[in-house]
Amino acid sequence: MKKCSQSHHHALAELNITPLLDLAFVLLVIFIITTTPVVNDLEIDLPHAKTRAKEAKPKISFVTIESTGKIYLGREEVDLASLQDKMVGLRLGDPDLNVTIRGAGNAKYLNVVGVMDALQRANVGKVNLATEPFADGNAKKE
Repeated sequence: MKKCSQSHHHALAELNITPLLDLAFVLLVIFIITTTPVVNDLEIDLPHAKTRAKEAKPKISFVTIESTGKIYLGREEVDLASLQDKMVGLRLGDPDLNVTIRGAGNAKYLNVVGVMDALQRANVGKVNLATEPFADGNAKKE
């Protein structure tokens, strides 16, 4: 009996390092595979790309509609007839004309529709409506 207890203690004192070596070899293989070699065998003369100027941002024309019904093109007060004439002139100068309508929150819908109609008759293709988000994210209750 004494002999069994000694061999039992002797087996627990040894450390098996085979799984640790297997892990080390697996990690080594992973590092070898994932590391890209930094070797350039051939010297070649690569072509150079030409630098081109950045395209200018499109100029935006603002049409502002106040709650009183006054209409402004930029900072100049206009009526619907002169707005259409000025938009035709601007469109001829810039075929890619971009117009943003900024209407007051309490402006009459008829005024906004009138401006949109004048822009359509002037053949302006890009028309945007400027808005602001609500502060609390919900619709305004009145």
